[in-house]
Amino acid sequence: MDIKASSRVLLRIMNEEKTDVLRLPKKHASKVREKPTPADARRLIESQSLRDAIAAGLIVIVLFSIFWAMLSSLANRIFPWMTLLLGMLVGLAVRRAGRGLDWRFPVVAAVLAVAGSLAGNVVVAAAFTAPVLETSTLNVLRSLTAMTWPVFFAEVLTPADTVFALFAAAIAAFYANRRLKRTEVLALRNWHKHGNGSDAE
Repeated sequence: MDIKASSRVLLRIMNEEKTDVLRLPKKHASKVREKPTPADARRLIESQSLRDAIAAGLIVIVLFSIFWAMLSSLANRIFPWMTLLLGMLVGLAVRRAGRGLDWRFPVVAAVLAVAGSLAGNVVVAAAFTAPVLETSTLNVLRSLTAMTWPVFFAEVLTPADTVFALFAAAIAAFYANRRLKRTEVLALRNWHKHGNGSDAE
């Protein structure tokens, strides 16, 4: 075989190798994904925890109330829109800790957001009252009784605070449930369709 013939053979081999290499991504892209199984849905459902969701929401409320009171005291201003931020944080905490999939978790998040809004306003009001009474915020909170609550609702809690609390509840409910991938959605759909996965394959 002469040099020209050998060159032609080598070029043909190299072209074939390039073609095979270029085809590899197509083979991987066309690979069929495995179907979701009942076990996938069961893992999602069993990972839910209403208790963890409530605990995480309460922790966020306590920490946020302290931060809100400190910020308001330093700025010498009350920021009612902070309630909206509280609603988002509560919703995210419920989602992360609870890993919820059903209606219970948005309801819990909404209730916690309203309760947190009330608690935050109480702490902020106590922080502003403490310097007037020449005491600490904690002492003011300890002094709260059934007699002081009507005063708080009548003089401190405004209609704007109520509106912000309701919006915070809606935001918390929106963020509360876990965001699922497409395969996870299909797994849960098959799970419910076949009677909790008992007849699903």
